[in-house]
Amino acid sequence: MCGIVGYLGKREAFPILIKGLRRLEYRGYDSAGVALINGDDSLNVYKTKGKVDNLVEYCADKDVSGAVGIAHTRWATHGEPSSRNAHPHYSTSKNLAIIHNGIIENYADIKKNLQAKGVTFQSDTDTEVLVQLVEYVMDRKNLDLLTAVQVALHQVFGAYAIAILDRRDPTQIIAARKQSPLVVGIGDGEFFLGSDASPIIEYTDKVVYLEDGNIAVMRLGEELKVVSILNEEQALEVKTVDIDLGQIEKGGYPHFMLKEIFEQPECLTNCMRGRINVEADHVTLSALIDYRRQLLNAKRVVIVACGTSWHAGLIGKQIIETLCRIPVEVEYASEFRYRNPVVGEDDVVVAISQSGETADTLAAVQLAKEKGAFIYGICNAIGSSIPRATNTGTYIHVGPEIGVASTKAFTGQVTVLTMIALAMGEAKGTIDRNEYLRIVKGLSEIPAKIEEVLKTNEKVADLARTFTYAHNFLYLGRGFSYPVALEGALKLKEISYIHAEGYPAAEMKHGPIALIDSDMPVVVIATHNAMYEKVLSNIQEIKARQGRVIALVTQGDDTIAKIADEVIELPEVMECLEPLVATIPLQLLAYHVAVCKGKNVDQPRNLAKSVTVE
Repeated sequence: MCGIVGYLGKREAFPILIKGLRRLEYRGYDSAGVALINGDDSLNVYKTKGKVDNLVEYCADKDVSGAVGIAHTRWATHGEPSSRNAHPHYSTSKNLAIIHNGIIENYADIKKNLQAKGVTFQSDTDTEVLVQLVEYVMDRKNLDLLTAVQVALHQVFGAYAIAILDRRDPTQIIAARKQSPLVVGIGDGEFFLGSDASPIIEYTDKVVYLEDGNIAVMRLGEELKVVSILNEEQALEVKTVDIDLGQIEKGGYPHFMLKEIFEQPECLTNCMRGRINVEADHVTLSALIDYRRQLLNAKRVVIVACGTSWHAGLIGKQIIETLCRIPVEVEYASEFRYRNPVVGEDDVVVAISQSGETADTLAAVQLAKEKGAFIYGICNAIGSSIPRATNTGTYIHVGPEIGVASTKAFTGQVTVLTMIALAMGEAKGTIDRNEYLRIVKGLSEIPAKIEEVLKTNEKVADLARTFTYAHNFLYLGRGFSYPVALEGALKLKEISYIHAEGYPAAEMKHGPIALIDSDMPVVVIATHNAMYEKVLSNIQEIKARQGRVIALVTQGDDTIAKIADEVIELPEVMECLEPLVATIPLQLLAYHVAVCKGKNVDQPRNLAKSVTVE
């Protein structure tokens, strides 16, 4: 859950590293640091608590020269956010410096053994243990850096992406990964390193995604070399990255989150492109062509995901069961992996993850594979770990999502799940042809519908100013709208730090109604669907207890407008597609409340974008 950047070449490394850190700051922003080897082979490490801007200010009067360096922005796991716990970490001799993403699970045992041998530590982190172990192995056995890293990693349990410098060899960077992403960029006589491709694409579109257990040896004047932990040379698969640099810049918006909310019409068009035909009467997914038997013969679908992706899975459950008539279970990946789930060869396990690197979801995939299930991945990040670990899958193609609170990835995931349900339902013959055509056409029109909803932005912004006083929010929905209520509550919690809960509207009277008073805003998704009358009754129950109601209604609904305190109108869509439009004003509400409260919208406290640790 940290950002790694590296450079080795002929240019000054510091500006490249800082720019890379800024692009990765969404992955972690408790502290930041940089290590550089300058012309006289001095290894300088500078680090500080806080964001990348704090690091730049700290380095203003420092020697930041050098054409080789590594840099890091941290999301704290072991040890509080502080300068001493920030990366990079020196070895005792200060010959080595390391940066690390992940968790070394047996660090305490290794640390205890090293301390018994006289090694002293300067931080509370698991990362420093690794660099001290590497140096101890080098010195004790008189090994070169690569071999010492291989020996040290044999003693390590856990997840890691690491990069190491040795001041005595300023022409080399060693990097290794296990269950944590790492990308090497290959330029003209230079190398770049990143947790993802965003810090690299400005300089080269040629990248190598390191596989688990692999170590990259970047040496000036030589070709990239990749070996295993057992020193077996690995074949290189150089890929071309197709990311528009503008996609990872704010483009005039004050925050990435707002930009990404407004990108959703274009993003969902891209998500459906090539999958829904021009006539909008057919869905084609390559996974269903290539693995037709495994998917159509499945007795059950199990969706594993975390956070926002789990909410998307809840919507997917309803639409797959409705259109395909097979049972679907939705599991928190973190719980799935730590029990003994009943999964077998007749099951399809669908893993959903924006980053494709979510540690719990990746572990759930591995467990399901061991039990013989067929694995289907739904991810955004091309070349990430989950797509490589699954049998097949579908990319959502919504472009890089930088804001920590997921927006366009959620609607992209729901769109893909809807297309999967449509394609499978048609192939199985479990959906009426006319209904199929209606849903496909309705799905193709969703980007235009979202454009309409985005016109409510100013109204939502005004509304947000009214409710910044609140300490608690309640979100209610039924059917397809219940997961939207959960997602709306999560968005508000994530970025405004207001406590919020999502509930099925009918469950309110089984407990949460006790909380309702004149200080409790209640957001109700009350569109004109099959349960409209029941939700209307729930709103009346809230108003009878002086609750403040913000209602999302279908355009033209004047019944709820007469009793709700505030109303946001949504264009009419089919009930199964409502989550794609209803979630937009909830994203905007969370965003504007957070802005009104002066919060850091893109980088909320304690959170990171890619959760690569447990």
